[in-house]
Amino acid sequence: MTQTLRKETMMNWDQIEGKWMQLKGKAKETWGDLTDDELDVVAGKRDQLAGKVQERYGLAKDEAERRVDEWSKNV
Repeated sequence: MTQTLRKETMMNWDQIEGKWMQLKGKAKETWGDLTDDELDVVAGKRDQLAGKVQERYGLAKDEAERRVDEWSKNV
């Protein structure tokens, strides 16, 4: 990942973390198998969301991170 892209991604996750209560519903639409409690624990943190997605859906770590990044671009 280039430095600029990494910075944009981090800035976007700062925004997601700050608005997590509003965005939690969108995460639930995408990953319906995640519980409300799991989403509350995630609290908008990218690594925790990717970990929960990986665990719940049986994905490889890089695939879960890719899906979370793709989701973040669309919220």
